[in-house]
Amino acid sequence: MDSLGRRVVVAAFDGWNDAGEAATSAAMLLKESGSYEPVFSVDPELYFDYQYTRPQMVIDDDGRRVLRWPETTLYRPTRRTRGTQLWLLAGVEPARAWQSFATEIIDVLLREDVTGFVALGSMMSDVPHTRPISVFAGSDNEQLRTALDLERSTYEGPVGILSALAAAAETAGIPTVGLWASVPHYVAGHTPSPKAALALLDRLEEITGAAVPRGDLATQAAAWEASIDAAAAEDDEMTAYIRQLEAARDTWDSPEASGDAIAKEFERYLRRRGDGPGKPGRDDPRGR
Repeated sequence: MDSLGRRVVVAAFDGWNDAGEAATSAAMLLKESGSYEPVFSVDPELYFDYQYTRPQMVIDDDGRRVLRWPETTLYRPTRRTRGTQLWLLAGVEPARAWQSFATEIIDVLLREDVTGFVALGSMMSDVPHTRPISVFAGSDNEQLRTALDLERSTYEGPVGILSALAAAAETAGIPTVGLWASVPHYVAGHTPSPKAALALLDRLEEITGAAVPRGDLATQAAAWEASIDAAAAEDDEMTAYIRQLEAARDTWDSPEASGDAIAKEFERYLRRRGDGPGKPGRDDPRGR
């Protein structure tokens, strides 16, 4: 567990890397369940396009209307603990100047003696909502892969800000892990996925050894799954599609399934959908 050290930043961004709002929901729960103070915020004028990410008018605690600008902020815990401390890096994916953005963030992490970096992401995938949410845990750091039994991504293609930050962190000597939850694509764009957020937090606790709060995510996850069950019960086509996804997932999870059997089942699944062989979705780290 010490491979990431005792000061570990957990990063999540609203935007391309956040299907079903799973990553940002997990980060928000960490922030709300602990005691944090802001360390650093980027200048929004440098990195955000306000026509794409507009500032919000809100009512503050004193009843005044104020403008809230898009931001990315680093938070550190205010209470010291013996074990691993989880810091938070949360905000909106920047619209421009990503290299400068990453350099500015990494400079602050080095100044604060951060020892590890965990990126939380979620992606739309062909998976059923009725099965456990799978979380890809990977790293480009060979020592981390060995110590934490992580995978190495073979993905090639467009990436989000998490990948840019992870690359900059590794270059600066901060070991990095990426955790990516697979969210059913047929619901990812319509409703937050507490089940995926819960899966990310479970895996985060496993790799860091830190005590990670879950709040009432288990209850929310059960309600989320039940609501999709109810919607599917009234749609025969959706029900049939979910059963196909379940059959494919059960084949992959079967202990006696060989690599060839899994590949053949996946090909049959693609043919049923009418798709040809394809590449993983955007910023999909699995590269399978």
